[in-house]
Amino acid sequence: MRTDSGGTGSRGSGGQAPPEPRGHDLRHHGDAEVRDDGSALVDLAVNVRAGTPPDWLREHIAGSLGGLAAYPDGRAARAAVAARHGLPVERVLLTAGAAEAFVLLARTPSVRRPVVVHPQFTEPEAALRDAGHRVERMLLRPEEGFRLDPSAVPEDADLVVIGNPTNPTSVLHPAGLITALARPGRTLVVDEAFMDAVPGEREALAGRTDVPGLVVLRSLTKTWGLAGLRIGYVLAAPGTIAELERGQPLWPVSTPALVAAEACMGPRALAEQARAAERVAADRAHLVAGLAEFASDGVRVVGPAEGPFVLVGLPGAAAVRARLRGLGFAVRRGDTFPGLDDTWLRLAVRDRATVNRFLQALDQSLTLTGGTRG
Repeated sequence: MRTDSGGTGSRGSGGQAPPEPRGHDLRHHGDAEVRDDGSALVDLAVNVRAGTPPDWLREHIAGSLGGLAAYPDGRAARAAVAARHGLPVERVLLTAGAAEAFVLLARTPSVRRPVVVHPQFTEPEAALRDAGHRVERMLLRPEEGFRLDPSAVPEDADLVVIGNPTNPTSVLHPAGLITALARPGRTLVVDEAFMDAVPGEREALAGRTDVPGLVVLRSLTKTWGLAGLRIGYVLAAPGTIAELERGQPLWPVSTPALVAAEACMGPRALAEQARAAERVAADRAHLVAGLAEFASDGVRVVGPAEGPFVLVGLPGAAAVRARLRGLGFAVRRGDTFPGLDDTWLRLAVRDRATVNRFLQALDQSLTLTGGTRG
């Protein structure tokens, strides 16, 4: 693990956001691969589970439309989230997706030395920079399997952000390693947006109240296909929740999103989520096994992958990505993530039939770009 050029200190001059380091577009996300002319491509770029939202959830959301004349009331959804994690409601904050939570955290006035563990989802750093903070990056190394070394994080960091399982590496860090980052006076932000795709949610910290300064973020976007509805939540100590809530506008979450959140906390939804996680694990194993056939072309998969996506390194990845696009497949470029370059791609896990077609396209792409296959 090493530090990168984000720098130390809290604010740029005059409270303006410091310039973004060169080489990484923090605002680029997988949806850019399938906008406009990419909408007809087979989507392996966005990590939303295919075939979602399910019909029963659509019906719940549609049933809420008759109440749109009333202002949103989040009490039932908040109570459902609290019950799902065994917490009092004072430890729950509903947000317009996890992205809103990153903005609220970045605007917390007490932050002085934020550290973001990379490679990971780039919105936390982007939000911190937009709020005027100078962000220090801790870069996990590919030769070490992108594994966390808690001792490498500066002792005086008062805000530390890490994803688990981490996007885009698909590494699931042991809960004990993450809790080792906790310190008095430090806010430890753990992005668990993909934890519900891990069978049994092992290594999850959601619901823990014994870790000082712990803030856990969850999203309903990935498993339930609700990216367009914008719904997520924060789990933290009551004082932290109250501070973040003061930064929200009135009625920040819409009625349909609140209805969806409540529905996704119920027994039926949790059972379906567990089954989906098992399917993702099986489909991911199939994808990883198929990618192993291309090892002679320099294809390497970061493992063991535990999320609904895999990170793949290969020489000439940018050219391969372009070839794949021509063959009808969209994949996520890796060079926008700090700690990665243009030799990396992220692939969302899909069903076996889709994966088989993708592997055939990858074979062709590698051949057309000078690989050894064929």
